[in-house]
Amino acid sequence: QVQLVESGGGLVQAGGSLRLSCAASGRTFSIMGWFRQAPGKEREFVAAISWRGTRILYGDSVKGRFTISRDDAKNTVYLQMNSLKPEDTAVYYCAGRNGAIATIQGNYDYWGQGTQVTVSS
Repeated sequence: QVQLVESGGGLVQAGGSLRLSCAASGRTFSIMGWFRQAPGKEREFVAAISWRGTRILYGDSVKGRFTISRDDAKNTVYLQMNSLKPEDTAVYYCAGRNGAIATIQGNYDYWGQGTQVTVSS
């Protein structure tokens, strides 16, 4: 059974930091990504990383503030979020796929249940 389990969400003040983790089990993925969805909004691409971190992409709204990384030995991907803003408040989802790096959610085959991140002003 393939599972993606996110952790690390919570409540933080604006300007603060959080680190999300996503542990995959059941299979490995050449591409792991993070998406987020705020209330009343569509799910948005945040970041994606390829096997061994050879390719990385970021959404425009998080460039320079968020850093994605992965530990292939642990089959885990991380999202370090710095300089958080209230508009970063959302449920953050981890996703995995095999193939080329992608920013479109429809290209990902497996998803976690999500972890809530709330940034207070």
